[in-house]
Amino acid sequence: MQATSEVWVHVARLIRPQGRRGEVLAEILSDFPGRFAKMRNAFLWRGNNCPVTPIVLENSWLHKGKIVLKFAQVDSISAAEALRGADLVIAAGDRMPLQSDEVYISDLIGAELVDVAADGSGSPRILGTIREVIQQQQTADLLIVGSPDGVEYEIPFAKAYVVKIDVAARRLEMSLPPGLLEVNAPLSVEERQVRDALSEPES
Repeated sequence: MQATSEVWVHVARLIRPQGRRGEVLAEILSDFPGRFAKMRNAFLWRGNNCPVTPIVLENSWLHKGKIVLKFAQVDSISAAEALRGADLVIAAGDRMPLQSDEVYISDLIGAELVDVAADGSGSPRILGTIREVIQQQQTADLLIVGSPDGVEYEIPFAKAYVVKIDVAARRLEMSLPPGLLEVNAPLSVEERQVRDALSEPES
């Protein structure tokens, strides 16, 4: 079963074998960890140039901030090792339903961000493309936005700033308060390296 035109959503990244009976430790990429308890049919993704292959999930349980997955016909350490580095994906149509004011991170990546406030002039300003979303526990998530000329901004994804999200058009309109872009000035190369190091998941 292979649908080349399908849009895939990555829900877990397989890290390494866990146990002796084919279990695999995985990093959770989904905002809904509870989905794995009911999941049975999924797919393995190994890169854009490789075919996506179906796989059956028999069991799963949380483990120290990650999840252990047990797949059908994967019953040994060597079989689990063969899955290392693959992503567990599902079809976009199988995603969990969201509230009307919510959006998937995967729908934000690659979207164009437009500031409709545009320093009070009334003319919208295209800031660039959303390259990454850094999730935070206590404050609003950060949108990492790259402009065509190489400038990079960190913009809080706060509901108070959001004007319109057009998923189909890959466009996010926000009304940013005066001075926000100056506070979140472009990062230096060194600052980007520090930020990326802090945001890397544990291995």
